[in-house]
Amino acid sequence: MARISPNAGTSTRLHVWPKRLAMLALALLALPALAQGRVDRPGSGLAGTRPNIILVFCDDLGYAELGCYGQERIQTPSIDRLADEGLRLTRFYSASTVCAPARCAIMTGYHTGHGVIRGNREVGGWGPEEPEGQWPLPDAQVTLAEVLRGVGYSTACIGKWGLGGPGSEGHPSRQGFDHFYGYLCQRVAHNLYPTHLWRNHDVDVLRNDYFPAHQRLDAVPEGWTTADWNQYRGPDFAPGEMLDEAVRWIGRHAARGRDADGSDGTHGTHTTHGSNDPHAPFFLYFSTILPHAALQAPQEFVDRYPREWDQPPLGGAYLGQQGYLPCERPRATYAAMIEYIDHSVGRLREAVEAAGLGDNTLIIVTSDNGTTFNGGVDRAFFDSLGGLRGFKTNLYEGGIRVPFVAWWPGRIAPGTTRDEVVGLYDLMPTLCAIGGAAPPARIDGVSLAGLLGGAALEGHPGYVYIEYPEGAQQQCVIVGDIKGIRPRLREDGREDGREGRRPTIEVYDLSTDPFETRDLAGLRPDLVELCESIMDREHIASDLFPIPAID
Repeated sequence: MARISPNAGTSTRLHVWPKRLAMLALALLALPALAQGRVDRPGSGLAGTRPNIILVFCDDLGYAELGCYGQERIQTPSIDRLADEGLRLTRFYSASTVCAPARCAIMTGYHTGHGVIRGNREVGGWGPEEPEGQWPLPDAQVTLAEVLRGVGYSTACIGKWGLGGPGSEGHPSRQGFDHFYGYLCQRVAHNLYPTHLWRNHDVDVLRNDYFPAHQRLDAVPEGWTTADWNQYRGPDFAPGEMLDEAVRWIGRHAARGRDADGSDGTHGTHTTHGSNDPHAPFFLYFSTILPHAALQAPQEFVDRYPREWDQPPLGGAYLGQQGYLPCERPRATYAAMIEYIDHSVGRLREAVEAAGLGDNTLIIVTSDNGTTFNGGVDRAFFDSLGGLRGFKTNLYEGGIRVPFVAWWPGRIAPGTTRDEVVGLYDLMPTLCAIGGAAPPARIDGVSLAGLLGGAALEGHPGYVYIEYPEGAQQQCVIVGDIKGIRPRLREDGREDGREGRRPTIEVYDLSTDPFETRDLAGLRPDLVELCESIMDREHIASDLFPIPAID
């Protein structure tokens, strides 16, 4: 059986070109479209010049945690307005149920059965003295940022990266980004008041004192006030620092176009730029760390929600029993974190409109996986998943179905809702097509440019495939309304005399059973065969992320 090695740039089922040769080929393929000033997107209906692109990628935002997806307790007016004026997908699936592999899928267009990074694998350990960063994206991998930069886009990643630490081959500057600011390491991002962030290859020291992001109280000390709880905060809120950086970057990009002086001053030690054209479009990958635990937010946002939520008889303080940091007002703080995402989206929109770029800017808001199960997050109180089964770290609907909102004035019809089954790894070819670039050959994703433009979805296989090699080890496939899931591959793969047995599979008809309560596997062998055939076909074994039951 073919396997993917730790240094593979792409799936071993592919013909792997050297990276520079692949990028040259993609650039040559895009030249006719660029020369004619059009986007190469058969049947998309997205006429016009190549847009600026802002991809807002949320961290652990559940399917029903936005007002436009039915949330009633948390205020998200800016994102709701984007949905009213744009498009909302109701069956959009992430590529994983945790952080790093979802980010890998966005960058590469591969699902987790073929991608190099399939889990949150650390380079070192979890201690504060361990080196920063998770397993790096190989330098040989062609990324979305590289493809867009190759056709003239200016590119920036601001937020959480998680695909390679300082000095590694996975660093954003080696993966197509002209500018980076934020967290390189997911582990450091557990604290929203860190001691530092990274600007390209340089440390940006913040005013926060160091404190561990995982602590626990046995009880609330007598006489504690909000001032005492503030030991879990600091002067510099990292999401705010990153938002300010993004707004500045957009402003400098716009000024560069106005002044035509060829310099936007944002590149620090990394000087390569995607285009010499001062009017070139930009791609901003705004990868917010919200609402991932720990529960931390500015007090002014927390105070917008009722104090009664976190007082008897409704609730109380969170003491850290399920990981991360204690929090005086956990429900109000979680709501504040999601409202801060909305605040960020509003400011980003204001920035492009103030720069005169609003009519030719595509903004997308989505998430890496569903709501978490720990850290004091009360998903039942907020109905965070709209009744869907599961949560982060499993492949039931609540762990993988995520919100997706897209806004592009004059190109996406207002108030559009689509229910096709599509996935996060489709974003890479989608943004390539909209940007006038050819994606790498034989990736798993398929362009959704036509769908965004109101046309029929063409060329898509009609299913989304996901696997998760950590924890219980799982596989799933969603084929239209049919969902197949292998929920416990680790148990199925034990060497206890089970040789020759097929892994356990459950099958659900989501059209009549959206909450996955009635397993049809024993009644519909035809559906079992359908799902198993796709699962077996789409999985290639990985040395980094083995799943013995199916490898």
